[in-house]
Amino acid sequence: MIDEKSISAYRRDGVVRIRNIITPEEAARFRDAAVEESNRASDYAPGSAIFNQYVNVWQQNAVLRELTLHPRVAAAATALAGVPLKIWHDHLLIKPPHNGAATEFHQDAPYWPHSGSRQSLSAWIALVDVPVERGCMTFIPGSHDHQGLRAQDLADRDDLFRVAPDLQWEKRLTIPLKAGDCTFHNAYLAHSATPNLTDDPRIAHVTIYIDAETTYTGGGHVVTDGLGLPAGQSLEHANFPRVGMT
Repeated sequence: MIDEKSISAYRRDGVVRIRNIITPEEAARFRDAAVEESNRASDYAPGSAIFNQYVNVWQQNAVLRELTLHPRVAAAATALAGVPLKIWHDHLLIKPPHNGAATEFHQDAPYWPHSGSRQSLSAWIALVDVPVERGCMTFIPGSHDHQGLRAQDLADRDDLFRVAPDLQWEKRLTIPLKAGDCTFHNAYLAHSATPNLTDDPRIAHVTIYIDAETTYTGGGHVVTDGLGLPAGQSLEHANFPRVGMT
């Protein structure tokens, strides 16, 4: 599934596209489960003008649990990262039809209460076809070398470039996906997504993998709040299972 060329490209650019990480039949099955879960969960996960987000669906939906823990996806993530991994969390990201709002450039890692991570990455899996006009992803290759930045505002198109002005003039890579395709991107890689201008929702499932040795800073986050985790120690909890283990 993952060859040395893909690994080299990922480590250089911070992103790689993998075709057919899941089969079209799997994508259709998981899409239906995602729609079901989004309808069920709408009362506890209100949407925004940018997208509707449903976090840790693997803990709520048995079908989507299969996708979050999918061994083929986990094996690819582990090969790219080069270190043992855990699940940080998953989420469905659904852009409603004609939502009219872009997800502006940002990095993922600054939002997380993590320390000592050698490698973290996200598997962004299209469960429907995602051409440019339906809200596909755009990346700034190589921007994962910008670490230590504050969290950026997903609704402000200029916010990332205030803290890293040199990135404004770097080349950008837009990657449309067919259902079942995936991009893996580094947690520090700057990325954005276009508005959904079509008549159909954009449905993506994202699994976020972190270095198994990552420690918790004690900061607030929706997936750690209330768990009573000790600061300065690794995230040892059933909510953060190791992957790729035999």
